[in-house]
Amino acid sequence: QVQLVESGGGLVQAGGSLRLSCVASGRFFSIDAMNWFRQPPGKQRELVAGFTTGGHTNYVDSVKGRFTISRDNAQNTMYLQMNSLKPEDTAVYYCNAWVSSSPIAPDRGYWGQGTQVTVSS
Repeated sequence: QVQLVESGGGLVQAGGSLRLSCVASGRFFSIDAMNWFRQPPGKQRELVAGFTTGGHTNYVDSVKGRFTISRDNAQNTMYLQMNSLKPEDTAVYYCNAWVSSSPIAPDRGYWGQGTQVTVSS
């Protein structure tokens, strides 16, 4: 079983910054793709930023130039540096990871419990 734990959310004024962390723990062979999703109030969950299996990064257009995703493979940790925050960034942010339990096992997706980010105007 794999656990993902997010931290770093909070209340910040527009223009401010926050850094989210996601730590993966448990028994697994490898962590492949890792992503940050968010779910604004009353809206569907959306992909914010992520690492593909090949290690490339991608971002939703609305956060490009403001958010930066990074990863520390040795610590099984992923980060999301969020700068120039806007009220529309308010959401619960979720960590998502695709993990394999062995070299031949298919990846399985896991989710963290989410961390609230609130940006005041």
